[in-house]
Amino acid sequence: MQDIFQRFDMRRHPLKTSWYLKPLKKLLCAPAIWKYKPVISYENGVENLKGPFLMLCNHNSFLDFKIASTLLGKNDANYVVAIDGFIGREWLLRRVGCICKRKFTNDVNLIKNLKRVIDMGNVAVIYPEARYSLCGTPAVLPRSLGKLAKLLDVPVVTLICHGHHVNSPFWNSAYERGVCPTEATFKQLLTKEQVETLDVDTINQYIVDEFQYDDFAWQKRRGIRICDEKRAEGLHRVLYKCPNCLSERHMTSSGSRIACTACGKEWEMTEYGELRAVTGDTEYSHIPDWYEWERLEVRREVEAGSYSSGVLSVVVDSLPNAKRFIRLGSGTLIHDMNGFRVEVTDRDGRRHEMIKDVASLYSCHIEYQYLFKHGDCIDLNTIHDTWYIYPEGQFSVTKMALATEELHRQFVRKKGWVLTNGFM
Repeated sequence: MQDIFQRFDMRRHPLKTSWYLKPLKKLLCAPAIWKYKPVISYENGVENLKGPFLMLCNHNSFLDFKIASTLLGKNDANYVVAIDGFIGREWLLRRVGCICKRKFTNDVNLIKNLKRVIDMGNVAVIYPEARYSLCGTPAVLPRSLGKLAKLLDVPVVTLICHGHHVNSPFWNSAYERGVCPTEATFKQLLTKEQVETLDVDTINQYIVDEFQYDDFAWQKRRGIRICDEKRAEGLHRVLYKCPNCLSERHMTSSGSRIACTACGKEWEMTEYGELRAVTGDTEYSHIPDWYEWERLEVRREVEAGSYSSGVLSVVVDSLPNAKRFIRLGSGTLIHDMNGFRVEVTDRDGRRHEMIKDVASLYSCHIEYQYLFKHGDCIDLNTIHDTWYIYPEGQFSVTKMALATEELHRQFVRKKGWVLTNGFM
């Protein structure tokens, strides 16, 4: 793209939280802590640990940030935040210590800034899944985490929260369901000595073993009822493929039900987060099982070499900085065995292109009904720009996300590299 916009400065050094904002942070977190009364488990001496250390958190809703900020107490912390989080409030986020990141890019500036955070004696807080969980279970993690831990050479702490997804699911986060109490495990996963002595693969295995969670299983174990009459609305965005007739473009949801308009089959979402077929057999009572079946279906297409979105008409917004979205124009998107190719023509007739091949993306970020029902989208990033791409029609962005991971998995396997469960 012709560089006509001011770009976000990724090289600016992170700041310590301004003293006058610390009480404000605490004040803003207090209502959520009071409302959800999280039950916190402290493990391996983490309650007495002082910065600097690396903190890795799972990611299901904005409540994650409030829990993390509260648990860190008097420790100064710097949070890695996606660029859209800075829109209209860059000044504020920089002064509370946030570090900007464009998702799923290899950014040397981020590594340098994280090292600066540690050198300041602060806590480096990262959400390594880089997106909200789609159905309350883990997303793939970057295998670079082990290398980062070795580079920073500090203890590794984890914060794994439970209940945040069922309280405010990514597929319909317009309101909260009032799940109380939620739970969290705050743990010193690795000491500084362990980080120094263990190899990268072993550190990665510690991390992936800790990042095992399932919010719907947690809800069932705890016997938590969600009586909201609209509890299933939006679920079809994740469960886009019918297990009865295998149609992909006819799922819909309303109230407490999800249905396929192609074959007419319906499933009821119970108050305990399980699915039950209204008539006939229940193929998947556990929502994550349905999602993982969809992954296997995509994997078959990838292994057969037949995966393709076809040519989709799209509208693209650009986010070169933290000021506002800029309507770039209309164009086409193809996602296939070669990766992503997006071509856009702006209103002045200039042509823009973004190509992300399979090797460059181990996963991708999607949004449902982004920016107040603006639409489902996928965002693709370079170091200097982020494109929010809105497909017109019925192709599922969830399928694109699954396909991105499965295409990269196949790429890694063909290279002969070792695939570690939970990592890409």
